[in-house]
This record gives sequence, structure tokens and C-alpha cells, in this order.
Amino acid sequence: MKKRWGTILQIAATYIGTVVGAGFASGKEIVEFFTVYGLVGLIGILVSGMLFIWIGTKMMLLSHRIGAYSYEELNTYIFGEMVGKVINVLTLLILFGVTSVMLSGTGSIFEEQLGFSYQWGILFTLILCYAVMIKGLDGILAVNSLVVPMMLFFSFLIATSLLGHHDFSHVFQKEEPQVTWKSLVSPFAYVAFNLAMAQAVLVPLGKEIKDESVLKWGGFWGGIGLCCMLISYHLALSSLPNVAQFNVPIAEVLEDFGSFIHILFLIVVYGEIFTTLIGNVFGISRKMQKFFVISEKWMIVGILLLSFLISQIGFGSLLGFLYPLFGYTGLLLLFCIAVKQ
Repeated sequence: MKKRWGTILQIAATYIGTVVGAGFASGKEIVEFFTVYGLVGLIGILVSGMLFIWIGTKMMLLSHRIGAYSYEELNTYIFGEMVGKVINVLTLLILFGVTSVMLSGTGSIFEEQLGFSYQWGILFTLILCYAVMIKGLDGILAVNSLVVPMMLFFSFLIATSLLGHHDFSHVFQKEEPQVTWKSLVSPFAYVAFNLAMAQAVLVPLGKEIKDESVLKWGGFWGGIGLCCMLISYHLALSSLPNVAQFNVPIAEVLEDFGSFIHILFLIVVYGEIFTTLIGNVFGISRKMQKFFVISEKWMIVGILLLSFLISQIGFGSLLGFLYPLFGYTGLLLLFCIAVKQ
């Protein structure tokens, strides 16, 4: 029984860690998809939580039942051979783009919050990523099992501390109209983007786990954890004036907690960015091994170098362009998984 629940929690942690990347952990992504819409954004978070539980779990179950080695097999199963090829190309672009966003996010943390060089932050991350990736899926599971519990703890800390010291009435009362087509589509686009990216890890994870009930519970608790973290971040960010101007807005919120908590949380944020980064590199590597006959180590080196070149565009500009684009293109995947029997 203990081993069973240990596996469930490991799946949940890996699910959360794959989704919580640079935009989520820094708060930037939550601002763009939810916080700007006030109360409607809060409702959107609840919708997103239900979708994460439902669609994320179903993705793992489908992968388990067809024995999918990578997201390529799952997409071919869902869309068919011809359309599946197009979706696989889009997915590969998503993974490369977001991997670059993750690298940019680590550079921004080193530069804006720690006072170090942007490039040194990225270089440090590349070396650390390579060290984990040579361990394969076991390395990904181990990192998520370490980082995600810390992230959940800090989310709880943020929620309990801010609820006692801030007035959140402005979240529910805004002068400007809140209900727009963008506010209604945002939760679906947000989940679609994240699951299109997360399938790089969730698909092989679904194949490896033999017990479907373990996958179901892992997906359930992973979705619950994501929803709770979204709510706590949303409330915290709603208390920050001019929140849209920061690349790492949640770090600004935590400055009032003292320097020790501020630095410690930055470490956790870095860890969450890192978990998504290694998940993406893992998915890209599995895909590219079908096209290039080279060792896995050199494949990882090539992927990291290409992502580094793309990351030079900068964190804020990459996030603003790629996230909405990938969110909307992922809507088709979200719909098809929902209706697939």
C-alpha cells in the first residue's frame, strides 16, 4: 500500500512539475491568462483545474492502453496518420520553443533577482540539465519528487500569509468589464498549451505504470495540486500594483516575507522551471532519435545548444509570443483527447 501511494504521489509530482515552468512559477503566465480578468480569472482557474484532472489523466490512460513510447504514437492514434504527422511537428515546435523559454527564465532569475549574469544563469542550467538527462526518466522523476513538495509548501505559505494581511475585495470588484471572449477562452487555451507540452513526459509515464488506478489517482492529485497553486498565486498577484511590468512578479510579492524566504523561494522557482525544462528535453530527445543515428548524450547536447540560441530572444518577449500561440494550437489536441474513447 505504501509503495502504491508512493507511486501515485510521484506521478502527481511529475505532472505538476512538468506543467509548472517559467511562466507559472514566476507568476507571469498566471497574470496573462487569469489575474488580468479578476473574478472571471478566478473562475477560469477552477475550470482549468477540472480540465487538468480530466484531460491529463485521460492522456496517461490512453498512452497506457496503446503502449505509446512517445507523444508521436499518441498523436497518431488520436488524429490518424496524416493529421498526426502535422500535430507531431507542431508539438515538436512547442517543446523547442518552451524549452527556450525555460532557459530564458533561469537567466532572468539570475539577473533580476540574484544580480548575476543572464548568460551565466543559462550556462549553469544547461550543465545541470545535461547531468540529469543522462539518467533518463528516472532522473526526471527524482527531480520532481524533490522540488514539487517544496513548491506546494510555498504555495500554502503564500496563501495563508496573504489572506491574513491583505484585502482581496478588488479581485471581485473591478470597474472595467471582465467577461470577454479572451477571458472565456483563456482557461481552455491555458490547459491546452500546457498539456500539449506535458505529453512529452505524461505519455511515456503512462506507458511505464502498469496499474491504471494508480494513473487515475496520480492525475487526480496532480490536477488538484495545480489548481490550488493557481489560486494561491492568483490571489497573491492580485495584491501587487502594476503586476504586468515584472518578468518574475511573484518574487516581488515575496519581498515582504524577508530576504531568507525570498531567496529560498527563488531556488524553488528555479527548480520548477528546471523540471519543465528537463521534461521537454526528454520528449524532444525521444522524438529526434528516430531521425538521427547518434548517441543519446550527443542528442541531448544538440538539443540544449539549439534551445540556447533561441533563448537569446529574451524571457518576456518569448513568453508573450509563444504562450498564447501554443495555447490556441493546442485546443485541437484538448478537444480530441476529450472526445476520444
